[in-house]
Amino acid sequence: MPGGWTYIMASKQRGMLYVGVTAYLAERIDQHRRDKGSAYCRKYGIKPLVLVEWHDSIDDAIRREKALKAWKRGWKIELIERTNPDWQDLFDQIA
Repeated sequence: MPGGWTYIMASKQRGMLYVGVTAYLAERIDQHRRDKGSAYCRKYGIKPLVLVEWHDSIDDAIRREKALKAWKRGWKIELIERTNPDWQDLFDQIA
């Protein structure tokens, strides 16, 4: 079974957050950026990719996504700032 990605996108630094999962990261983020992804991202202008995690199986990625969605907002912000303190858009690094 192929691997997968969990990711977090944000409207701005410490702004609205979106947690997602996909097997095809570049394509999925491109969909969000073209407003072809989730309605939530469209509504809140969520485009920058601020956190990416690789998982060896898509099942592991789905479990991680569910766990991240259950986290408190502050925990998600801490996780982002641990690896991306300036909230840089990571899309160019994965595309």
